[in-house]
Amino acid sequence: MMRTDATPRATILVIDDEPTMLRLLIDTLEPAGFNVLVAMQGDMALMLLEQVTPDVILLDALMPGLDGFETCRRIKHNANLTLVPVIFMTGLTDSESIVAGLQAGGVDYVTKPVMPDELVARIRVHLANAQLTRSAQRAMDVSGRYLLAASATGHLRWSTQQAAQLLGGLAPGMQLPPDVRDWLRAKIAPKAPGVADTIISQMPAPSQAQVEFALIGPLAEDEFLLRIMAQDRGNDISRLQSRAKLTRREAEVLLWLARGKANRDIAQILEVSYRTVDKHLEQIYPKLGVETRTAAVALAIRALEGG
Repeated sequence: MMRTDATPRATILVIDDEPTMLRLLIDTLEPAGFNVLVAMQGDMALMLLEQVTPDVILLDALMPGLDGFETCRRIKHNANLTLVPVIFMTGLTDSESIVAGLQAGGVDYVTKPVMPDELVARIRVHLANAQLTRSAQRAMDVSGRYLLAASATGHLRWSTQQAAQLLGGLAPGMQLPPDVRDWLRAKIAPKAPGVADTIISQMPAPSQAQVEFALIGPLAEDEFLLRIMAQDRGNDISRLQSRAKLTRREAEVLLWLARGKANRDIAQILEVSYRTVDKHLEQIYPKLGVETRTAAVALAIRALEGG
């Protein structure tokens, strides 16, 4: 009886203009259990990627016409390809070229001449990492979270579907607004005294929404997780009031609490005393059925996100 393997074969797209290299890679990857697609030019690869989504892309850095760096940037502008690992293949070993490949969206590089065993091992590692990332993102999409990941320089890595709607015209690979980039850079600095916990920024057309960004923390090297919320103060206050029998002022206090503001900051924003904010919180907690600030914030965030 013939034995069938239920595990699907991963598909590797190889983009290289050298026939000898293509032959070597096919002879290496197919026996290792991969399906192999080939494109000899960057433009050809982009056309192919409109029809097929591979699991990993091997990309030659130096090609005539559209070089590997620009090809990678265009690949990463496609929302369907954001999580596909791109591994650069290059004879260039200077740090400037390596950095250029990583900045273009690559996750790794191998130097030519390629060592077959090393290449297969690297591919398997990145396949596993990509699968974990896809699973985590699907879970966040299903839970309705407004989350995104960005590099230290403010380049958007990925976002959940809900966050993508708020971001409007921002696609993976593009930069967050300048004020958000400056805030993020300051926030993740080793010593960041006095940097606000959140920042509100207006998104570019067509969204033009007022969006608040809050840093959750690092996900991986040069990848930081952020939560975003649309700023519609009147609607947000109404949502919080409908969650419990809160007065408008109590809902305002809870709103700023959910946005990460300290009691003294809330007092300044609402132009009331610090003690007044404390008294409002003493009324808010029992109305929400919670006992701690953390629980109140978690409930408020769920209400604001429609949960």
